[in-house]
Amino acid sequence: MLKIKHLTRALSLELLNDIKCMNREIKSEMLSRPGVELAGFLDFFDAERLILIGSKEAHFLDKLPYDIRRTRVEDIFMKNPPGVIFSVNVDIEDFFFELGDRYEVAILRSQSRTTPLSGLLYQYLHSKLAPRTSMHGVLLDIHGLGTLITGKSGIGKSETALELIKRGHLLISDDRVDIFEAAPGVLIGSAPKVLEKYIEVRGIGIVDVVQMFGAGAYRENKKIRLVVELEHWKKGKQYDRLGIDTETIKIFNTEIAKITIPILPGRNVATLVESAAMNQKLKYLGYNAAFELTQAVSLRAAGKRKDDEDDEDY
Repeated sequence: MLKIKHLTRALSLELLNDIKCMNREIKSEMLSRPGVELAGFLDFFDAERLILIGSKEAHFLDKLPYDIRRTRVEDIFMKNPPGVIFSVNVDIEDFFFELGDRYEVAILRSQSRTTPLSGLLYQYLHSKLAPRTSMHGVLLDIHGLGTLITGKSGIGKSETALELIKRGHLLISDDRVDIFEAAPGVLIGSAPKVLEKYIEVRGIGIVDVVQMFGAGAYRENKKIRLVVELEHWKKGKQYDRLGIDTETIKIFNTEIAKITIPILPGRNVATLVESAAMNQKLKYLGYNAAFELTQAVSLRAAGKRKDDEDDEDY
């Protein structure tokens, strides 16, 4: 549950009226910039949104007679929005404090100007209130690539993660990964608050990676760019040996590249996952080893070499 007090701490906002307004709940990630509402049209006013008042709204109010602007603001406050946020360059009239206390609407001031404040508010509210899903797995930052390791319980996800952390990679979350879509194509993964910094390894127990490996072994969240599924080797199943066709998994409206790694005794799973992440990062940078190999084989079959093709460009 997101409350005004959480917002004030996160964005360094100042509460200017009754302290009890700190416990008002925020339910909507969207903001209201009152224009027609201050002109008296409230038919489509969304009372669950926070209200942001900048210099334009304040100048519009100043053009109205005192009684009218007070009435217009009271009409809005009677809808019971959670709070009104003023940017740094706005003078706040006294009736805002009186009406805020009467209707328990938080009156807040920011030290930021309107446009950057609007961006900060939306980014924060979206990260806290956007629809979320959870996946069973381990999320790591491997060479800057957010890599989600999934698989059935007991297959060795946490043991693999522990080995990767020893190699200098970063843990984001073990066992449960909370995911939200920050923007189209952007999935952010993080750990539930209670699980932050911890990893469970069968036979060892709970490990605090910060205490064991240092503060640099953990980060709070990461954009997910790759899903690696670990599964026991299935006899007769055809596994991709070249990696030309990229499998994907859909989370919300975003497609993420997915690789399936079969597990056999003696295979170094940590090295395989690390290599998969590095190979995927190269693909994002424009280099595809499988494509380069197949192109070279095709040229050889045609009686050419790669150098011959390059010479034709001149």
